[in-house]
Amino acid sequence: MNPVNTLTTAITKELIEYLRVFVTEERFHKFQAVIASRTRHLTLALEDIYQSHNASAVLRSCECFGIQDVHIIENRNKYEINPDVALGSAKWLNLVKYNGVTDNTRACLSHLKEQGYRIVATSPHKNDYTPDTLPLDCKTALVFGTELAGLTPIALELADDFIQIPMVGFTESLNISVSAAILIQSLTGRLRHSKIPWQLNDGEQSEILLNWLQNSIKRSDVLIRDYLKKHG
Repeated sequence: MNPVNTLTTAITKELIEYLRVFVTEERFHKFQAVIASRTRHLTLALEDIYQSHNASAVLRSCECFGIQDVHIIENRNKYEINPDVALGSAKWLNLVKYNGVTDNTRACLSHLKEQGYRIVATSPHKNDYTPDTLPLDCKTALVFGTELAGLTPIALELADDFIQIPMVGFTESLNISVSAAILIQSLTGRLRHSKIPWQLNDGEQSEILLNWLQNSIKRSDVLIRDYLKKHG
């Protein structure tokens, strides 16, 4: 188990100050700027996405637009990341996988509901909300389905609301990675221009910042272990 997962906020901040000397000031200030724009008010749940280029492109869009958590449902298909498409974006995100039970879709969406998220299913066949009209007053989880079949019946059943991207052409739907990018860009833009408290709290920022430092420093686990022995 990673010892950082059980640290108090105070010790986490001490470790951040200790580890920051092992990266350049420019890199550390970049971390601080990026973490200030991260959010958990909006999250994504991806159900059985099997094409690695699409799976990776979604992660890249999440990272670029400040979505910190991505929930990955693996019922039939394993979520594969293509490094040439993801461009390292996964290491800056929290990926939560659901693959331990028969009905991983229910497990994921029930967990998100328990965390206070409204489940919003993406579907071109439901005339409900659009990116411009979806209410953002409460935490929102956008759920995306497979490239061909879309969301499963259980995902649609558990959804609280539906969202679609208005289109005027003959083609019925967009590629999932394109759909995700459009929705994320629109909704995060609306959040940032609202009075909704969408940013991470102090403890969340510290925890993620420490993880980023760990991912950026060679043998950071040894440095942390030595620090905790001396100051624990």
